[in-house]
Amino acid sequence: MDIINYILEAIPLVLSMGVIAAMVFGTAVGIAVGALPGLSATMGIAVLIPLTFSMEPLVALGMIAGIYNGAMYGGAIPAILLRIPGTPAGIATVFDGYPMAQKGQAKLALNIAVASSAIGSAASAIALLVLAPPLAALALKFSPANYFWLATFGLMTIAVLLSDSAYKGLLSVCLGLVLGMVGIDPIMGNERFAFNDMHLLSGIDIIVLLTGLYAIPPAIELALSSKPASDSELEISDKKEPFAWRSLIPVWVKASGIGVVTGVIPALGGNIAAIFAWNEQRRGDPDKEKYGKGAPEGVAAAECANNADTAASLIPALTLGIPGSGVAAVILGALLVHGLRPGPQLFQQDAPITYGFMLTLLITAGLVWVLGRYGAMVFVNVLRLPPRLLAPMIICMTVIGVYSIHNSFYEVWLMLGFGMLGYAMERLNIPTPPAVLAVILGPMAESALRRSLLISGNDVGYLFSGVISWLLICAILLSVGVPLFRKFLNRKSKDSSDLAQTVEK
Repeated sequence: MDIINYILEAIPLVLSMGVIAAMVFGTAVGIAVGALPGLSATMGIAVLIPLTFSMEPLVALGMIAGIYNGAMYGGAIPAILLRIPGTPAGIATVFDGYPMAQKGQAKLALNIAVASSAIGSAASAIALLVLAPPLAALALKFSPANYFWLATFGLMTIAVLLSDSAYKGLLSVCLGLVLGMVGIDPIMGNERFAFNDMHLLSGIDIIVLLTGLYAIPPAIELALSSKPASDSELEISDKKEPFAWRSLIPVWVKASGIGVVTGVIPALGGNIAAIFAWNEQRRGDPDKEKYGKGAPEGVAAAECANNADTAASLIPALTLGIPGSGVAAVILGALLVHGLRPGPQLFQQDAPITYGFMLTLLITAGLVWVLGRYGAMVFVNVLRLPPRLLAPMIICMTVIGVYSIHNSFYEVWLMLGFGMLGYAMERLNIPTPPAVLAVILGPMAESALRRSLLISGNDVGYLFSGVISWLLICAILLSVGVPLFRKFLNRKSKDSSDLAQTVEK
């Protein structure tokens, strides 16, 4: 009953004019950001967070929810028209979306994409409302030792699963752990890695780091990219075609389930969910040959699944403080900026705002359909913008946003420095999400470890006591060991085949 009371308490807050305007604006910006190849929801939210510093928390979070849901659909626009996924989650949409456009069915493909995106986002938001509170109640029973293993589980799985090379993922995590220790030791009060610089005594602001790593590299890529799309590529026929929408209902049900389950699992993401759903839809269809050649069911499955991943990926982030993806880490940063601490206490101490945020994710799912359905041609025109014009605009917005937080040019230069670091990491194929997650989870793991040792009188055995701790340890070993063992077997089989080819020669 408490959950229902919290939801009823949050509804008037969500339906205020300020929050509604923020959701509409955020959804429109999100679709535009997703429609531009090279940009993503993560970048859009990272640019926006500094600008929301003076807003009410729910207004800012409503705007962020709109950008998140809008960008996931926006990626389908260039995927269908140009064969270029606007976001990583739009990869599977290309398989059938672009062939439909080549057959003159671009408008139908876009309509299927927006309807599927709205349904997937709504299913994901409902899953968040239903599953997050019980999980938060369970997390209240966690001891400091459990939280240490939980944070370690998040760090290790992200490091291994988000990178082609486990070593590069671990390198990124180590970088984030070092950055997370900059400033004053919260327990002993000692200075760490501040180098007697007063600007670093309070640590590195999470907004400065997020904006630098996620907003500057895409801007640099845009500055180096080619000319915008031509008018012939963006031409959409106004011809109305009859289509049996009821045939997509089983597709939406199946894809929503796949997307929600995939979203809850850390490090998978919308692109994995979309590919899973597309492949499952193809596997279960008697007419397999039509997929990849313009099947409407393929577009529906991919778009529904990648949007069903959105709110579901926030379930472990909001309840346990464990972000399972880069965009979840950025949203956690937004919560921290507005004085909301992720974890089980979030659902009690800040219940109206927390449930209000979950409701905004549900409402913006409907806004995606409205704006995408009736404003499709407007968002298609975004692709005509010169990329080299967008780059300086993004950089100017990030500079203004970061400076406005503390009126500090030091943080602006620090943000630009992190931007160059993020660009170098991308060029070296070193993932940035593990570093960001380590900055958030590192202090949590350190605090939990030191509190565990203080409680037990420096008895390390306390860390291995309890069923929950052992379950988390087993989860760490499985999530890290299985991918590494699989990579070892693949490398061994490849070496064997190379040796066989050499012997034949």
